Amino acid sequence: MLKYLRLLLLPFNAIYALVVFVRNKFYDWGIFKSTSFDLPIICVGNLAVGGSGKTPTAEYLVRLLSDYKIAILSRGYGRKTKGFILANDTATAETIGDEPLQYFHKFKNVTVAVCEDRVTGINHLQGSHDVILLDDAYQHRKVKAGFNVLLFEFAKISKFQMLMPAGNLREPFLGVKRAQEVLITKSPQEISANERQQILNKLNLNTQQGLAFAHIKYQKLKHLYTAEEVGFNTSEEVFLLTGIANPTPLKQYLTSKQANIHSFEYPDHHRFTEKEIEALVSAFQANPAKEKIIVTTEKDGQRLLDNNLRDLLLNLPVYYLPIANEINVADKSRFDQKILDYVAHTQRINKIH
Repeated sequence: MLKYLRLLLLPFNAIYALVVFVRNKFYDWGIFKSTSFDLPIICVGNLAVGGSGKTPTAEYLVRLLSDYKIAILSRGYGRKTKGFILANDTATAETIGDEPLQYFHKFKNVTVAVCEDRVTGINHLQGSHDVILLDDAYQHRKVKAGFNVLLFEFAKISKFQMLMPAGNLREPFLGVKRAQEVLITKSPQEISANERQQILNKLNLNTQQGLAFAHIKYQKLKHLYTAEEVGFNTSEEVFLLTGIANPTPLKQYLTSKQANIHSFEYPDHHRFTEKEIEALVSAFQANPAKEKIIVTTEKDGQRLLDNNLRDLLLNLPVYYLPIANEINVADKSRFDQKILDYVAHTQRINKIH
C-alpha cells in the first residue's frame, strides 16, 4: 500500500525539488540572510527524515567537548509549547520534546534549550556558553553554523533514495556540499577500502570535507524509574516498545542476545497512550515465562515518565537500552581533532552573511 502511495506522490516531487533548490540557491546567493555568531556553532543533521543517529552523535560531541561550557539547542520536535524554553527539573516531553529531555537527564553540566527559531535561541544562549550544538538544524539555514556534521545511515547510503513526499530525502544530495564532516552511522566496525571508495564516489566530497564511520555501542540495560543497571539473560522474553524511525538495528541486537522479542512498534516520536501501554502490560502479564522484561529505547523512555503512564508501569521490570555512537578506530583521531581544532580556533566575530 505504501509503495503505491509513494507512486501517487511522485508528481509532487518535482514541485518540492524546485522549491528546495530555489530556497537553497537564495541562501547561497545571499538573497535570504544567514546569521553567523561570535562563538563555535556545530550543527548535527541529515538529509533524510529520521533514524540516522543525531541524538547519540550530539552526545558524542558533548563528551568530546567536555572542557567547554556547552549548550544544546533543539527545535523540540513533538512538544506542545512554543518559543524559547530552558530545560529544568519540571520539564517533560510535552514541554520540550523527548530528545532534549534525554539530554537534560543525561548531562547535568550542559544547558539544554528549545526554540523553533534557532537565531533567537542562540541569542539567548551565546553570552554564557563556549559552544552551541544545534540538533537537527541542517536545513535551518537562517543560522550559518561554523561546522556541520552531516549524517547518513550505512544501510541506506548506497541505496537509491527519493525526495519527499514520495521518498524520505529532505533535500537532494547536492546538500552534502555544506558539510564539513560526513559521518556514516550504524556502520560495521571495520570498513573495507572498496566500501569507503564507493561512498566517497557517491558523495563527491571535496578535499576539505572529511568522511568518517561510526558504529552503535549498546550499553547495559537501565531501569526506567530506578536507574538500576542489569545485563541480559539468555533466552529472555523481551517485550519491546519503540517509537523510533528505525528499530531494526535494536531488534537485531536483541536477537543476537537470544531474546524472544514481542514487538510493539509505533512511528517516530509517537506519544504513547494509556490504552497502548495497557495493551503492552496485558500481553506481558499474560505471558507465562519466568524470565521476561519490558525494553524500550532511551528516547522513548522520556515519554514514559508521564505520571499516568508511569503508574501503569511502575511495578514492572521496565528497562531502556542506552546506546552510544563510537567513531571507528580508523577515523576517530582525525574526526575528533578536526572538531577540537574548529572549536579552539574559532575567533569571536559577529557578522551577517
